[in-house]
Formats: sequence, C-alpha cells, structure tokens
Amino acid sequence: MKWFFLGCLLLVSPAFGQSLSAAPPSDGDGILETFNVGENVYVRALAVEKASNSLWVGTSSGVNEVDLATGKLRNTFTRKDGLANEYVFGIGIDAEGHKWFGTNAGGASRYQSESGKSGKWKTYFPMHGLADYWIYAFANDKQGKLWIGTWAGANQFDPKTGKFKTYVKELVNEWVYGIDVDAKGNVWFGTEGGVSVFDGKRWRSWTHKDGLGAPNVENLPASANTGLGTRSRHDLSTLTQGSSTYNPNYVFSILASMDGFIWAGTWGGGVARFDGRKWVNFTSRDGLAGNVVYSMVRDDKGRMWFGTDRGVTRFDGKDWRSFTPHDGLLDANVYSLAVAPNGDVWAGTRRGVARIGRK
Repeated sequence: MKWFFLGCLLLVSPAFGQSLSAAPPSDGDGILETFNVGENVYVRALAVEKASNSLWVGTSSGVNEVDLATGKLRNTFTRKDGLANEYVFGIGIDAEGHKWFGTNAGGASRYQSESGKSGKWKTYFPMHGLADYWIYAFANDKQGKLWIGTWAGANQFDPKTGKFKTYVKELVNEWVYGIDVDAKGNVWFGTEGGVSVFDGKRWRSWTHKDGLGAPNVENLPASANTGLGTRSRHDLSTLTQGSSTYNPNYVFSILASMDGFIWAGTWGGGVARFDGRKWVNFTSRDGLAGNVVYSMVRDDKGRMWFGTDRGVTRFDGKDWRSFTPHDGLLDANVYSLAVAPNGDVWAGTRRGVARIGRK
C-alpha cells in the first residue's frame, strides 16, 4: 500500500486508489476504485488531458495531476507553486495545451507544462481584463479562443493578443457556472437565471417559463442562497436547514452533445434536454439519481452521465443506471465528471474521486 501527500491532502491506495470488491451490476459497469483526498476536501473540477494521458483534479486544497496509465500521482500544485488560490472550481485546457484553473476569489491561474513542476504560471485578475475573481467554467471555441465563466459575466480570451472581452448584459444572468460550444460553434452558458446562447452575432435565452427545469411536484421551498444579495455568503449549498430546495432557473452545468442536443443540469428541476425547439425534462421519477444536477459528460458510446446530489446516473437514451454511496461512492454529491480515453468515468465528490468502468 502506498501513501501520497497532495499538499495538505492524503491519498491511501494501491497505486493511486482503493480497489472495491463489490459485485458488478448486470451491465458490467461498476465503481472500480476510490481515491481519498481528505474528509472535508471537495473535488469540484476534473479534466482529462489526452496529450499527456493525465487526469487533473481540482480540489478545495489545490490541484493534482494523475497519470491515467499507472494511477500514480505526477504533481501537486498549491499557492506555493503558483496557483492563485487553493480552492479550484473549474479546470480548462486551451488550444495551446495550457491548463487553466478557476479559483474561488483568486482569479484564473494558467499553467504551461514543461518538465515536472518547473512549468510557467500566470494569474489573471480583473485588472488584466478578467470579469471577476470567482471563476467556474472554461470552454474552447472553434477559433481557438477560450471562454471563461465567472460570477460577473463571461469572458472570451484571445491567446494571440492576450485580450479579454466581457459579456454581462447579453446573458440572462451574470452568474455563469457552465459553458460549452456546440458543433456549429454556438456558445452555450448555464447561469443562475437560465440558459443563454451566442452564435457570434445574436443572443438568445431560456428560463423555467420556457420549459427549462421540471415542475416542483414535491412542493420544495425556494432557497435564499441565491442572487446578487447573497454574494458574500454564497456557498453553492442546495439545502436550507438540512432540507432540499428548488430553483429551476439555476443551471449548474451545460453540455452540447454531438447528436445536437443541449443538456442543462438544474437545481431541483432535474436535467433538461433541448432539441432546438423545446425543452424536455428528466427527473428522479424517470430514473435520475437526484434532481440537483451539478455535472455532465458524454462518453464515447454516446451515453450521458449526470453527477447529482444523490449519486451518478448513466443514461443511454432508454435505460437509466445509478451509482450511489451504497455502490462505493465516497459521497452522494457528485460535483464533477470526466471521461478518460479508455472509457472510464471519473466522479468527484466530497472526500475524493471514484473511477467507474467495466468490472
């Protein structure tokens, strides 16, 4: 058994994680191993870098780079190494291979890999053109520009000029949590007030009134932990006094799938799918583990994976399959997901990550 220190984090594993011996489900997929990063440490962001076959893990205590082939830790980065803030909410890899880390109140730190930990760091703040210090999402467009989601709008960064463009009033809401680019080059934004899209010339937006998010059939209360008046105490919690709440306009994640659908993960309204004309919503009544959808990915088989407040759900267009703490997840809230080149799905929760794949 090997021990790895990740800044102030600790992993205990054979190679990198702890193998599980639970019986595989009938479809062969299961949680293969888990990786502990600390009892009160959150894994908010995951990204796979195919060029180096690395998994980048963004936590509330720093960033880890893991070799996907061996499961061994390559690097750990904290503020001492050049990271602006240890609490990382978003990870992006731009067209030039630079790694971007969106932090909680520390701006965006860009890392250029060289050898080991000798890479170059540069941190961007509002004084450089960044919209805000709170950064949550990244996406590359077809022109090689990087889009950045913040708590004060969205930025488009041009790596050739080093200049930022900021969009705020064009968005349905300025708190941006998810960004993706579809096959046509349209840029989609998941915000605290709905979904917006920019085709390069024109903006459009949708809210719950347009069909985004399922109805509140459980009569859950609305949360007070949302809106501009909560900025100083906004903690992304979906609970009020320990109970579930409902805010269908609040979109945690957005994904433009290769089949043309746009998926939006909502707070309490499940996951919404848009075909260009209307929204169709899926909830726990359909097979989703939970109705708060923090994260989404699409695997190489075309299956959708959803990280919810009650586990991970896989949807192949017909059948639903969920993985929960009962199956081996370290925590029910799944804040981040990533698909490895070999098809494994990685899920980030409080306390660590889990690798899901064929048994």
